Amino acid sequence: MPLHLHTRLTHSGRPAHTAGGGPVNVPVVRTSTVSFESMAALREQVRRRAAGEPVSTYGRQGMDTQRALEAAMCELEGGSHTFLAPSGLAAISLTLLALLGPGDHLLVVESVYHPVRKLDADYLSRIGVQVSYFDPAQQDVQAQLRPNTRVVYVETPGSLLYEMIDLAPITAACRARGVSVVADNTWGSGYLFNPLRHGADVSLVAGTKYVSGHSDLMMGMAVARDATHADRLRKTWEALGVAVGPDDAYLALRGLRTLAVRLRQHEANATVVARWLAAQPQVERVYYPALESHPGHALWKRDCRGANGLLTVQFRGLDLQQSLDVADRLQLFDIGASWGGYESLVLPVEPHRLAHHGQTLEEAALLRLHIGLEEPQDLIDDLAQAIAATA
Repeated sequence: MPLHLHTRLTHSGRPAHTAGGGPVNVPVVRTSTVSFESMAALREQVRRRAAGEPVSTYGRQGMDTQRALEAAMCELEGGSHTFLAPSGLAAISLTLLALLGPGDHLLVVESVYHPVRKLDADYLSRIGVQVSYFDPAQQDVQAQLRPNTRVVYVETPGSLLYEMIDLAPITAACRARGVSVVADNTWGSGYLFNPLRHGADVSLVAGTKYVSGHSDLMMGMAVARDATHADRLRKTWEALGVAVGPDDAYLALRGLRTLAVRLRQHEANATVVARWLAAQPQVERVYYPALESHPGHALWKRDCRGANGLLTVQFRGLDLQQSLDVADRLQLFDIGASWGGYESLVLPVEPHRLAHHGQTLEEAALLRLHIGLEEPQDLIDDLAQAIAATA
């Protein structure tokens, strides 16, 4: 019978019993060398790996621990193959290098994660890849495609203001033209949203964030929908020597077991805080897809299982420096660039990054908050004192 996702998350990637028993958690297998009992066995392993099977001939390719995480991510995302990388940005770079070459055109959503713009400008353009940007809410993707377009890169949703994207029409238009769609799904983490089921060809997740859930590892995952994209990713993955250690793979697997429970609590806490912030006279707007006032709320409600702990607050009557003062006065929010862990975080939204969001927010004072697993009333009290002291 079909199993619920929560059940599959609990059981995927677990080791099979041997000799009548075995560990519940996959062991951490550390090695640099894979040895074989005969040359015939080595040749057979090489053949199986060349055919795309998840086996290894060298430690860099991973062992049981990495295989278990790859299988669990395929289960979570609905993909055929998973490729692990040392960070989310490394997974992005791996994917774009696998699918693009000199003379190709890459079309990127305007609200993209800022380091992708640096990758575009500092590297892809130097190897002859043409890059342009578009706003799917304002521009038809078909009109932006060129004869040499090979990849459309989107985020679901945007990384600063959480712009929701109607992904299925984009993937349908691209498939008709033979264009690959790559979706950064770190916000959804495979649980809240599934780009592959909406037609994307590769889903990217920074395991550093909610997959880990404990702010103790760096990792990226590229999950391919089909064998064709998996083959291109595999060849580039092998050529670049990308590797993830077994200890980090073990920690990511540990995080996956509680992903659903943690995300539900992050959403519950963030919704309470977001509604309180939206009611404050010093607040102009709260960007959080689960709020009815959020642009794209209807798309979020239709396509997603829920929301996470990320929200952005735009202040009214405060300048940029005053918003930084609010951040400095917070006592329960750490100042840090990541998110997805158990802790609450605050970070200013840099004005120059808002220039690409199609909104006149360059002079606005905004803070991005990650609402952790603390009691939400304590977080509200902390925000209240910081805002009151600043205002």
